Amino acid sequence: MKKSSFRASLPLFLLLLCSVSLLSSFRPAADSDDILGTWLTGTKKGHVQIYKQGNKYYGKIVWLKEPVDPATNAPKLDKNNPDAGKKKQPLMGMVNLRDFTYASNNVWENGKIYDPESGKEYSCKMTLKNPNTLDVRGYMGISLIGRTDTWTRVK
Repeated sequence: MKKSSFRASLPLFLLLLCSVSLLSSFRPAADSDDILGTWLTGTKKGHVQIYKQGNKYYGKIVWLKEPVDPATNAPKLDKNNPDAGKKKQPLMGMVNLRDFTYASNNVWENGKIYDPESGKEYSCKMTLKNPNTLDVRGYMGISLIGRTDTWTRVK
């Protein structure tokens, strides 16, 4: 009798085990505004505040570890920008992320990222790994050819 009741409860046990396993691996999709806030870049040299304007997402530099150029004793400027008219623009407050849209599944895409250290702009997509971790992938052409920088939320 015990053997047959075990066999009868085995499918129920397996169903319960599979359900718990599926639920524990479920990662809820982000709300499109979950990316908003201030983020420490992977190099730890700056904070970027991500904000929303209309239905697009942007980011601006709001803190620099070294905000002053030691050679001039003045705020650091965008000296590597290929546009001569922008070389005197301060890095603090500069918009370096632009035009992102929320795709789905914790991904923001179709944006651009500007790297003031190189003066280059790249296509970019961002993936929210968890509420405090953001993968920022800059690339040229296709996303496979690029580099990912992991940012952490500033609390």
